[in-house]
Amino acid sequence: MAGSSGPAQASWTNWAGNQACTPARRAAPTSEDAAVGLVRSAIAAGEPLRLAAAGHSVTPVCLTGGLLLEGGGLTGVVGVDRERRRVRALPGTTIGAFGDRLWGEGLAFANQGDIDTQQIAGAVATGTHGSGISLGSISSSLRGVRLVTGTGDVIEIGEDRPDLLHAAQVSVGMLGMMLELEIEVAAAYRLRERIEHRPYGEVMEQWDALVASHRHFSFFWLPSERSGELYGLATPAAVPMTDTCYVKVYDEAADHEPDDATPGRRVDRSYRIYPAVFDANFHELEYFVPMARGREAVGAMRELMLARLPDSVFPMEVRTTAGDDAYLSSNYGGATTVISVSGVPGTDYWPYLREVDALLGTFGARVHWGKLHFLTRRQLSERYPESERFIAIRREFDPQGLFLNDHLRELFA
Repeated sequence: MAGSSGPAQASWTNWAGNQACTPARRAAPTSEDAAVGLVRSAIAAGEPLRLAAAGHSVTPVCLTGGLLLEGGGLTGVVGVDRERRRVRALPGTTIGAFGDRLWGEGLAFANQGDIDTQQIAGAVATGTHGSGISLGSISSSLRGVRLVTGTGDVIEIGEDRPDLLHAAQVSVGMLGMMLELEIEVAAAYRLRERIEHRPYGEVMEQWDALVASHRHFSFFWLPSERSGELYGLATPAAVPMTDTCYVKVYDEAADHEPDDATPGRRVDRSYRIYPAVFDANFHELEYFVPMARGREAVGAMRELMLARLPDSVFPMEVRTTAGDDAYLSSNYGGATTVISVSGVPGTDYWPYLREVDALLGTFGARVHWGKLHFLTRRQLSERYPESERFIAIRREFDPQGLFLNDHLRELFA
């Protein structure tokens, strides 16, 4: 069987190095038939299975002692519909692999995050997003998916089945293995970058205008002098960095504007502007609060982080994201302010992150499924209005719960 594997398998570790497991079997199927066969064999044996994409999640979502199915053997853009602005791709296709192909058709992703080495199935399953008050996550652009479920059935979900589509848009791999995805894209566009350092108070005063007047607005707040270097942020020499913001705004470039490679002032194709390069030197927590309370939440986080230095030395990243209809989406029902902080690998950062969790919990925060969090089943029900509907669909798709692991079972069994 193409892409199948034997019983003795090496351990698996994620990108950040904080999650590892030794599955009984690992497999990277290279055809749909092989993927379906592997899932059906696990079902017949009552063997738990989980899915692994590029491993950028720092939560235990991929861990299993059973069958670990990896998507890297199923890659490629398999169809582009220029008129409908749709692209079809296999689950292991990296986000970066779409760029040139879509551009050649006059198209592009409407939005992307900082990393383009993620596989599209993993990015969709965990709600990966970029920034921009009018721009949704990659998951929100999913318009169709074919997958093999926990019953071994291969099913197609499209816009004619909105209930199932909203469950599939952010599923954390609990409905089955994606075999092919259809994504809605946008007309090709170029971006103009402006990166500046500004005092924290100035950014807060201009918050509403910055959010409303730019395609993308985000910033890193720096709690100390050494914070910027931890994320590789370019900081001017001999300029105090503590309590300043590394502000990033992007707008569409006019046709007459030439490309420009000047750092902080770049102009280029959208998919060349988005990606950044990060070292795996952080373990990230990312929570979403309603947009109306975003500025208040950022201010409260600043006070907490200043009080918790040096445990809170990593910058606080702040972004905005449009609302959507996916049942497990962090943006379900309305736009959000996204707040990200990190713990230093090798240190006991849990007390600090628990304080962050408690603080942002007072704002009704939802979580990023691929980032560290402390969400409980009760909080899931309170903060995700359609979580019980998702759980009902999950049980229909996987009645034995084979696609669950210990981490997910606590929330979704």
